[in-house]
Amino acid sequence: MSNIRHILRLHTQNVGFFEIINQTGILRATLRRHINDFENSGLRFEEINELSDKDLEELFLKPEEKPIDVRLQTLLNLFPVMDKRLKQKGVTRKILWEEYFKNNPDGYGYGRFIQLFSKWRSRPTPILHKEHKAGDKMYIDFAGQKLTIIDEPTGAVRNVEVFVAILGASQLTYVEAVMSQQKEDFIPACENALQFYGGVPGAIVCDNLRAAVKKTSRYEPSINETFFDFGEHYNTAILPARVYKPTDKAPVEIAVRIAYTRIYTKLQDQRFYSLEALNQAILLALEEHNNQIITGKEWSRRQKFNEVEKAALLPLPFLRYEFKKLAFVTVPKNCHICLPVDKHYYSVPYNFIGKNIKILYSNVKVEMFYHYECIAAHKRDRQAYTYTTVNEHLSPAHRFITELTSDRFLSNAGEIHPDVKRYISIILEGQRHRDQAYRICIGILGFAKKVGNARLTKACQRAASYGTYSYLIVKRYWRKGWIWRKMMTMT
Repeated sequence: MSNIRHILRLHTQNVGFFEIINQTGILRATLRRHINDFENSGLRFEEINELSDKDLEELFLKPEEKPIDVRLQTLLNLFPVMDKRLKQKGVTRKILWEEYFKNNPDGYGYGRFIQLFSKWRSRPTPILHKEHKAGDKMYIDFAGQKLTIIDEPTGAVRNVEVFVAILGASQLTYVEAVMSQQKEDFIPACENALQFYGGVPGAIVCDNLRAAVKKTSRYEPSINETFFDFGEHYNTAILPARVYKPTDKAPVEIAVRIAYTRIYTKLQDQRFYSLEALNQAILLALEEHNNQIITGKEWSRRQKFNEVEKAALLPLPFLRYEFKKLAFVTVPKNCHICLPVDKHYYSVPYNFIGKNIKILYSNVKVEMFYHYECIAAHKRDRQAYTYTTVNEHLSPAHRFITELTSDRFLSNAGEIHPDVKRYISIILEGQRHRDQAYRICIGILGFAKKVGNARLTKACQRAASYGTYSYLIVKRYWRKGWIWRKMMTMT
């Protein structure tokens, strides 16, 4: 702008074109354009000299207006949709161009299309800087590259998954090798990470793998029930990242890349014959990584964790999480559902017959749920084809049968009279089969409701005096006593 001011000053002082060119080194065409703009503005040099550099730039350095290329604009409007389609399986740039050229016969050729599309995709994308609060989030993911262990008896090489977790504020990292990405390995790895940190963050940010997310959604994804139960046990929230949005879990993405250079490289020349041996080697390399001073900082990840983040974590619960599996069954008429894995039967309340209930079972406990309410819980029994029964789950009639015992009969008889109890005890001892004795005792004690305790007592005393012990004898004697008293009252 100072050069333009100098040119206009010389021009107003009637200095010739060639002299101005010699003094400023400006091109002749540029000089003529500046002078024409000055004359067309209608302003004096003093007024122009008082303008700011920005106003002066708008006045003399106007960008040349180019005509809008309709063909180019049409293609640029299609690029966002094409970019999304390119992420689908089987879609290539060649297919996208063929569809574009079919709908736009006067459009660009394949070579120019690829050039413009690549330039559009390489445009700069702004990134939001996030401040990670201490104890707020733990980011987890599985590494893309796998490690290997060797089966010593057969010599077969088996690939294993690598689980990575990192805390946002201190960047303290945890790495563990597991056999798979299934719930049986994924959830224990998450729990080991919490034990490694010695506390629980406010939320766990995970990828959309099947072991964590049942149904993906941009706004409210459905969490896998077992993983949700894990979060409830540790009082932490589960926050799945958005699909195709790795920036939502950027810290763990970076941690995975660092693990490739600082952990994988130290293990590549070693051979491991068990998962435990591999994890021990990983832990040694991990400690070195966490204790190393961060580039450009004056502290290590471990130091910042101890100073800032450790105290901000929630305390671990007293008991560790018990991994639970899920099963669905329909309650049969006998009120006992079968746990398929053990072939063992557990009772549930009889009023749930015919209902489809959910079973959550761990190594030590089996729980039954209906409409999110726990209706029964049992200690796990692995003995096949046997039954675990709670009497309160049975119907009243069935509960009465199951609660029949000799002690109960003797107790009820003793409440009537000692002679009745003595008579019942002889019946219990004298019958060959328990059910036969129980049936007789039920009949005899049932007389108390019909004729009263006094008449039943006399009938048992009279039957015992004759050395006879049966239901019919007692019935005969209390009937005879009733007939005799009836005749005496009539006379």
